[in-house]
Amino acid sequence: MSVKFDEPSAAGDLCAHISAFLTAQSLAPDCKLVLAYSGGVDSEVLAFGLSQFARQYPEFSYQLVYVHHGLSDNAEVWAQHCLERGQHYGLPVTVERVTVNRGPRLSLEAEARKVRYQAIERHLSANDVLLTAHHEDDQLETILLALKRGQGPKGLAAMGQVQALAQGRQLRPLLDISREQIEAYAKQQGLVHIEDESNQDDKFDRNFLRLEIIPRLKARWPSIATTASRSAALCAEQQATLDLQVGERLPLWLTQAPYHTQSVFTLDGFAEQSADWQALLLRGFIESQGFALPSKVQLNQIITQVLTAKDDAKVHIRVGECEIRRFANQVYLFKYQARPRHVKPASWTLPSQLLIPLVQGDVSQLDVPQSDVTQSDVTQLYVTQLDVTQLGVTKLDVKPAEVTCGEPMRLSASKQGPRARFPRPDEVVSVRYQLAGQCRCHPHSRGKGRELKKLWQEFAVPPWVREKVGFVFYNEQLVMAIGLWVEKSFILESNGLGLQVSQTSV
Repeated sequence: MSVKFDEPSAAGDLCAHISAFLTAQSLAPDCKLVLAYSGGVDSEVLAFGLSQFARQYPEFSYQLVYVHHGLSDNAEVWAQHCLERGQHYGLPVTVERVTVNRGPRLSLEAEARKVRYQAIERHLSANDVLLTAHHEDDQLETILLALKRGQGPKGLAAMGQVQALAQGRQLRPLLDISREQIEAYAKQQGLVHIEDESNQDDKFDRNFLRLEIIPRLKARWPSIATTASRSAALCAEQQATLDLQVGERLPLWLTQAPYHTQSVFTLDGFAEQSADWQALLLRGFIESQGFALPSKVQLNQIITQVLTAKDDAKVHIRVGECEIRRFANQVYLFKYQARPRHVKPASWTLPSQLLIPLVQGDVSQLDVPQSDVTQSDVTQLYVTQLDVTQLGVTKLDVKPAEVTCGEPMRLSASKQGPRARFPRPDEVVSVRYQLAGQCRCHPHSRGKGRELKKLWQEFAVPPWVREKVGFVFYNEQLVMAIGLWVEKSFILESNGLGLQVSQTSV
């Protein structure tokens, strides 16, 4: 529900508009309304309107959040202004202090926005709403920036009055109200607000548009903000239809990786799709995994590389925080992390006293308290969890503290599934990594042995994961590849209690 104003000076109309908009949202009984409060004229008007709404609806909770970026010498004064105005309105105010990342390749605007939303969204639960004071001129700025970046319908749809968040919803009650109406209303009501001096710095894109471009556009076409918002709404409608179509088709292209719990994109039949659908499906996959969408040029390069690369080629593309890899005709997405290269293969020894309670099925015998550290001759192990399941399976979680490639381990004593015999007293148990590809192995499920480099392919283990896979040894004999197989000569064929080991994070 929205109300359009012909006269910006119409007394009381903005409060009525805010109240009507919020009332139409079917707010949950336990809803908290959280306002992103900067103290500028836009958020001041919204705070005033929210205070009037709170008097009508005291059953809801209310919270104003001022984010202190530390970017201005006036930030403390502004924080105090917000605290005082909140008291005047009878609404609680929280000051969140954040640190904005800076760097030669970082946008200060984007980084400040990111940490601002992170700080504010910490105050939200599932039924809560976040109120922001974006208005019609902000919408025009967003559309122009989308055009500058060459974005499609999704970008040109700009901001919606109601948008879903990870927790709750974001509401923009003033999105169909012009800047002039807001400023006139603030003046009429005698609202005190701050002026951020950075708003006059045209090195920032939004300020450049606000100060230099939009006034000239409005001088020529006074209603351009309104008509541009109309175009954004049409783009949003078209994008919603497109999203529905992609949402119906995308699951057909997704599968679970054989050696991962994540979803991967299969390339079987992908080359036969039209170029438009290739782009739509891959965009949908990237977005479904929580990553920012690449540009059209970047997306075309990604599609070309994943489709034309040879089967044994190592396709590895990084776009922002997203890493894209191809293996076994499937596309994997990861969040980028700097990975140190290990100079030499790592290993660690499992203290024998940890296996005694597993063999006997009684973790109470373990004299190491949970989260304590046991010291062996080779490394330290953090005991993170002890558990006896209802099925009688004893589990013990440990993590090597000194081996950078070592993954958290789960040791289980079980009478079911592939498992190795427990070590004899004279056998030292160790976990090793990065075995040579020529190492000959004999998985329990195979009639004869093969070289490790062949088994990597057979078990569909991606190359970038292989250095993290641990191998259990008794003395110098290979016992199992963790999460993959038990060696034929160590498999427990009877119904007796055997050792299972898994890596919880691979």
